Amino acid sequence: MLTRTAALLLAAALGLAGCSGDSSDASGAATSGTPSTSSPTASDSAYLPVPAGVELTPPGSQLSVGDHAVVAYEPRQDQVGALDIQVTKLEKTTMDAFSAWQLSDEQKKSNPFYVRAVIKNVGDTDLGGRPVPLYVVNDDNVLLESTPFASSFEPCPSTPFPEKFGPGDDAKVCLVYLAPNHGDLVAVSFRPDETFNPITWTGDVTKYEPPKPKKSGNSKKSEKH
Repeated sequence: MLTRTAALLLAAALGLAGCSGDSSDASGAATSGTPSTSSPTASDSAYLPVPAGVELTPPGSQLSVGDHAVVAYEPRQDQVGALDIQVTKLEKTTMDAFSAWQLSDEQKKSNPFYVRAVIKNVGDTDLGGRPVPLYVVNDDNVLLESTPFASSFEPCPSTPFPEKFGPGDDAKVCLVYLAPNHGDLVAVSFRPDETFNPITWTGDVTKYEPPKPKKSGNSKKSEKH
């Protein structure tokens, strides 16, 4: 059963996702209210130092759902993280999925989306507990942050990386995004700071379908005569 405190924490988090301020997270990433750019760049793809053998995807790359991108970013000033990101699915759900949570009238006017991805740490830095550096672009060409949850949300947990996420570790992630004013999801974006020409993924947005219950493994034994 969800506690009132957890519900209030989520409501506060949803409020941050729905507003259009100019704030940024600890990694210096662009957040809600920052216009997205999509023009290609001629800058060197090796924009940050990464381990030997790690080839970064050029900034400005426009990819499709299912494609991989190898990216680097600075989760803090003295660290460089490198990730292989494969965006695997874009899903639209309904606000009914959040009926157990306290939402404002404005938040209830959002369109909620799930973004699923498989991410591998291909760098030298343990990124455990760090936010997943993915955003979405809505139909107003604005970047939206994912909505973190105060507790596990079964359809799409929307949590940071596991507490331990070191070199070679991988994780399947699902992030929740709320597009204000019944907006749409246009693209998924990796844009760690405002000067970075974003790497984007686009593809079909499908309707979320809850997983079917697993069939019981019990079978009726034949009677012996």
